Amino acid sequence: MGTNLRIVQYGLGSIGCGIARRILGLPGCQLAGAIDVDPQKVGRDIGEVLGLERKLGAVVSADASVLRKVKAELVLHSTASHLKTVRPQLVDSIESGCSVISTCEELVYPNDGNRKIAEEIDRLAKRWGVAVLGIGVNPGFVMDALPLILTSVCQDVKKIKATRIVDASRRRLPLQKKIGAGISVREFEEGVSAGAIGHVGLRESANMIADALGWELDGIAENIEPVVARKGIQTQSLRVGEGMVAGIKQTVRCTVDGEEVMVLELQMRVDAEDPHDSVFIDGIPPVDMIIRGGIHGDSATIAIVINAIPRVLASKPGLITVRDLPILTCSRNLSGGDGARVSRFP
Repeated sequence: MGTNLRIVQYGLGSIGCGIARRILGLPGCQLAGAIDVDPQKVGRDIGEVLGLERKLGAVVSADASVLRKVKAELVLHSTASHLKTVRPQLVDSIESGCSVISTCEELVYPNDGNRKIAEEIDRLAKRWGVAVLGIGVNPGFVMDALPLILTSVCQDVKKIKATRIVDASRRRLPLQKKIGAGISVREFEEGVSAGAIGHVGLRESANMIADALGWELDGIAENIEPVVARKGIQTQSLRVGEGMVAGIKQTVRCTVDGEEVMVLELQMRVDAEDPHDSVFIDGIPPVDMIIRGGIHGDSATIAIVINAIPRVLASKPGLITVRDLPILTCSRNLSGGDGARVSRFP
């Protein structure tokens, strides 16, 4: 085995392209290939698709057969939010002998509805001797892993509230559409009913926190409502008229023995005036943390995927979660020697 880790990027949307560009600047890693279903990308040089000024000498493939051709060792996967949708992609990657780090939200901490798929992925990963991780900023960090880290200084925890307010005007157009920006309240409600509008991941975060703290939840209630624009708003991608939907407010409330123990509130809107991430822990001692401006979801997702690489490579085979990993830190380098790779930290 060579000293460079052979990586294939699966999915070349905005996040996938960002991950791929980051790989190119990471010593110890080689972008050996890429996969996407978009006919406008398939067959083109990866460098062109990434918007580089040079070609990389490899083209975008339409399916996972490229994994065996390039002898890939790791797949960085960024295609869809739902586990049922990405299951074939994950299976193909695992059966090609690759470990996988995916931004699929439902993979971060699979719920009961995805138990069979999760068990299948875990079983296959162990059979092929690879590790599979779902990770991201939300879920995967700001509303689950971060609150759990903060509880490490508490003797007791009675209640957790995590709030994330995102200025969606600075985010990519697909996300603005996913939160209903620019449409009417009626269209928003129809989109929620159809599953086309709304954030995936709050229930996953809630279950991760509850399991880690030993809380047996007897209720998880989720509510999604529109945030209506009080004045006209123009972003780089779209215009939101007064009275139209500016974004979404999505809340999950969890109870134990009928008493509320957890509230996860997410607001993503193009008119957010005070974007921030906050965690309040009613405990002994209490913890009250706020990140002014909030963590930028896109760039941070790219970073956390890259920073998870050394931890995943060192993990035992199977489906793992962020709860199974040591604390992630910024990784500038991966190096290989005699099959061993060591994370080098700043």
